[in-house]
Amino acid sequence: MSKFVFFGGKGGVGKTTVSSAYGLKCANAGLDTLVVSTDPAHSTSDVFDQQFGDEPAPVEGHDHLWAMEIDPDEEVQAHMQEIKRRMGDQVSPAIVSEIDRQIELAHQTPGAYEAALFDRFIEVMRSADDYDRVVFDTSPTGGTLRLLSLPDFLDQWIERLIDKRTQSIDLFEKAAIGEQEARKKVADDPIIAHLRERKEKFEFAAHTLESDAEFYLVLNPDELSIRETERAIAQLTDYGLAVDGLVLNRMTPAPDDDEDGRGARYLRDRVRTERERLDRIRETFDEPLVAVIETRVEEVRGALLADVAAELDIDVAAEPATQ
Repeated sequence: MSKFVFFGGKGGVGKTTVSSAYGLKCANAGLDTLVVSTDPAHSTSDVFDQQFGDEPAPVEGHDHLWAMEIDPDEEVQAHMQEIKRRMGDQVSPAIVSEIDRQIELAHQTPGAYEAALFDRFIEVMRSADDYDRVVFDTSPTGGTLRLLSLPDFLDQWIERLIDKRTQSIDLFEKAAIGEQEARKKVADDPIIAHLRERKEKFEFAAHTLESDAEFYLVLNPDELSIRETERAIAQLTDYGLAVDGLVLNRMTPAPDDDEDGRGARYLRDRVRTERERLDRIRETFDEPLVAVIETRVEEVRGALLADVAAELDIDVAAEPATQ
């Protein structure tokens, strides 16, 4: 079993419940486990009835279990401030205000959210030596897929930036001070150094996602969720990432045989429809169905979370990290 385990899926399918339950399952097996929420809804605090923040905190009442919730908005702001600081160190005061304006605009463009969140995402993976298992409760499918596609894209983009920056310095310095000094300027350039540092960071992420991570998709027994899952699997495959299993959540429990009221008839029809979809999922998806979880009357927390954990047929045995 890989060190990093991701649970994704359409918004509202129950990813937080499933990821928290699997984190509890690992902790109960004696693994030091960290549950990380990157979902803006931040329901992890509700599941464990305890407030979590940006740093790991022990989950009360459970040995070997920690949790944290990454605030995407705070990460965007921190990312923006760090870029402003770095750029401010490299340019004249006369154009700092214009740079600030451009950075503000850049962080309102598509992808800024994912880029900022991904920096924090990598930090968590790189600082996870204290844990045997790290479980990610990810944002809804679209955002997650964009997040997972970033390493390869950004690695290529940064490589092009380094090349352009090197050419720019080379041409400028040769004209100003000669060829020997130009080579020295390239070697000492702080912007190139920073770009190379980020390139190494994304290479780490790409390697880790490919070699030491597993991906599970949570879905509900409805048409929209099934179609979303089909699309997500296709996209992850395009990114070179395989889905290791599916968790079918919120199945309707069948009424007792002696019940015959209007509610019971509705439930039987609902159960029949969902069982047909369950059969279809088993027949059409290559990925194994690792759990079929019935809807509970109450919110899943406390003892109910342990019940869901027991229903997850996902291994907890730890393996040495390969990164």
